[in-house]
Amino acid sequence: MWHIIKNEWRSLTRNRALFGLSIGFIILLAVTILLGNWQIQKDTEQYTEAKNHLRTQWESIKEMSPHGAAHYGTYVFKPNTLLSSLDDGVNSITGKVLRVEGHVQNEIVYSEASQSQAISKFGKLKSALLLQYIIPLLLLFLAFQSINREKQSGRLKLLILQGANVTKLAFAKAIAVSFYGIGLLLITVLVYTVLNLNNLTADILYRVVLLCLLYSLYYFVLTTLTIYFSIRFKNTNLALTSMLGIWIFWTIFLPNILMSSVEEWHELPSRESFNQAMREDRSKGLDGHNPADERTKALEEKVLAEYNVDSLSQLPINFDGILMQEDEEYGHKVWDKHFGNLRSVFKKQKQSYQFGGLINPFISLQNASMGFAGSDNLHHQEFLVQVENYRRVFIKELNDEHAFGGSKTGDWSFSADNDFFKSVKDFEHQPVPLSVVFNNYFIDILLLVVWGILTSFLLIFGTKKMIIL
Repeated sequence: MWHIIKNEWRSLTRNRALFGLSIGFIILLAVTILLGNWQIQKDTEQYTEAKNHLRTQWESIKEMSPHGAAHYGTYVFKPNTLLSSLDDGVNSITGKVLRVEGHVQNEIVYSEASQSQAISKFGKLKSALLLQYIIPLLLLFLAFQSINREKQSGRLKLLILQGANVTKLAFAKAIAVSFYGIGLLLITVLVYTVLNLNNLTADILYRVVLLCLLYSLYYFVLTTLTIYFSIRFKNTNLALTSMLGIWIFWTIFLPNILMSSVEEWHELPSRESFNQAMREDRSKGLDGHNPADERTKALEEKVLAEYNVDSLSQLPINFDGILMQEDEEYGHKVWDKHFGNLRSVFKKQKQSYQFGGLINPFISLQNASMGFAGSDNLHHQEFLVQVENYRRVFIKELNDEHAFGGSKTGDWSFSADNDFFKSVKDFEHQPVPLSVVFNNYFIDILLLVVWGILTSFLLIFGTKKMIIL
């Protein structure tokens, strides 16, 4: 079997057209990685510069009302993951900038897609486009030609008549052609590693290894299926057309069909109805029976009783700050309710879509690729949650300063000093642990492994039947 693999590789390397194509493709891969990496570094520099500028502005505040500072707020920028240069996932369509301020949970804005002229279905030329679409298509033609060459020369029939093990022959060819795709993949990873040598961490290396294994599995599945059809079908054109049809159905039609179906099964509320429900719950109460004025009255009575006074003017603290924080706390409940429901729907959509990998290994590859590259919706939602958690701490510090910093109720001229503003911590993004990502995409990994096993069995038993016939 190893001898067949070596012969197949010798045949591939002697093909001048393929050699020239490979050189050109490697250059294209390298340029794509280089440009993608340059864009990531540029975005990171801009992100760092903007973050430092805003922090400097915040720490430069001499004196200011904490309530005014809450409205002044700050901005948080979504950092790019280093692996985005391999697969940028949803990053190009999600926003990058989120304003943090009191009373309001803002939406993230300024996505790459909203500022781009490109309207192509596949977007810009990215590494993921080459790895998920172009290399598999190239492998499909190579695998077909590998068997077709044997058929045209009559060598395959001769081998069968001589009692050769066609299963081993088929497997050897599938492995040899798969290695060609894996070789291009490894070159891509090598270029990426060299460019980011100083920034590599254990987490990134683990993710890269997993990505390589997943893509290798997918390449093997495609190659094995193509070899099987090429051997089983007497009509070589029918074999190639069948595999091309499957590939087109897997990569273009089925993902869109399944996603549209999933969105119908687990429907998200419209933006208008979602915002309307948020506003109603903020003003009327979560259950519709506890409006803002009743909550204010109950809070006032509670604070007066706590300080054992009869009126707000007798309080040694500023009730306005307590009231604003209470409003924020209530807003947290509203946010958790509605955004919690959204995340629940997202989770159901994701799980339903993942099971599409039962009939389409490309879905499993695409899901896991975005996941381990850190550019999927899981990482995006985690970023939004982290920003909201920071916003709550950030605004509470300002409200507490307004309430307990030395002013009294009704004193809106009170100002905090520079030391206080410097003490308010800046936002620090925490990466999603690899273990969490692995658990979320375990089903995709498992389905790719199952596809690898099933196509292997198909090749084994399919070629055995051919020998009997």
